[in-house]
Amino acid sequence: MALKKTQAAALCAVLLAGGCSFAEDALFPASGTVATTQPAAGAVSAEQLPAEAPPALGSSNFDPVGVTAGSPTGTFVGGKVTALRGDLQSLQAALARQNQSLQQIRNETVQDSQRYHGTVAAINARLQVGTTPGNPVLTQQWNAAQGELDRITDDVLKMNRLTNEVTASSTMSGFLLDSVRAARSLSGAVDEDHRQLRILEDETNRTVVMVERLLGELTADATRQQQYVASEKQNLNTLALGIKNGALFAGGLSSRINASYDAAPARTAPASGDMPLVTIRFDKPNVNYEPALYAAIKSALDRRPNATFDVVAVSPVGATPGQQSLAASTAKRNADQVLRSLTAMNLPASRVRVTSTTSATASGGEVQVFVR
Repeated sequence: MALKKTQAAALCAVLLAGGCSFAEDALFPASGTVATTQPAAGAVSAEQLPAEAPPALGSSNFDPVGVTAGSPTGTFVGGKVTALRGDLQSLQAALARQNQSLQQIRNETVQDSQRYHGTVAAINARLQVGTTPGNPVLTQQWNAAQGELDRITDDVLKMNRLTNEVTASSTMSGFLLDSVRAARSLSGAVDEDHRQLRILEDETNRTVVMVERLLGELTADATRQQQYVASEKQNLNTLALGIKNGALFAGGLSSRINASYDAAPARTAPASGDMPLVTIRFDKPNVNYEPALYAAIKSALDRRPNATFDVVAVSPVGATPGQQSLAASTAKRNADQVLRSLTAMNLPASRVRVTSTTSATASGGEVQVFVR
């Protein structure tokens, strides 16, 4: 979006001493007006961005229905009924063990999730009020949270192993039901054999239904927990960035992105008259640009969830080709550093493109971020 120079001068707000300017409202004017006052980076309340709660686990209990005893009839079919009844008892015993394992895994997962969220909440609370960059106490808590999330990962692995066992039981239950039904067509049976077969078929059918319900609920639990762990790993990366800066980066940038957005649209190079969302001037060592960068990108995604971004390395025109090459290389390294920061904030790499250019007006190397 091209803006007049007078507008650009009025809209550009300096957020950080040392060279990071933020012009988000110039790119996204609200209702025809432009506000130049932006919230301080990290100053986002827990009420505005609540921590993601762990997914609810299933609550069903899968106790076997039991097997009705039967008296031997002395016929071939009667012997078949006795064998099939034993198979059903074995299947239900396996189902009981699998149900017990499921309830134990659920209890462990709930306890591990509670410990993890308690630790993360303590870190967020400290960052909410501000703290020193790289606070060793928070670093220790972050390491504890990482260990607790690893235990949740182990719980998911247990769910996956149990899923394989229940899948085998599902296959067995289907085969057993077919066998019971086939036994009814065998010759040489007495009425008592068929009576017992009807009871056995009903109980086998109920067991099949229970095994399928167990498998479905277990699969849903494992899938939700896998997605949750993957999301929390990204959130821990964002939390580490907050600890590094001593400020709260509430919620990763991925949480601001429209879930229905799949592919980045085609982008063109920034027009010469476009105003950057953020300009970071690397005019001194260790420029603390990340809080302002986070605030700018987050606000842009709040207004346009499917936005993409261009990170442009801008180098001054050198007096000699050697100087210009050195300046371009330095600017590119700075742009790569900004890209790594955005990745740590959970902004997908598919949303960012890194390019480079030269500028006769740039006094030193800088990185400009444009929204598309």
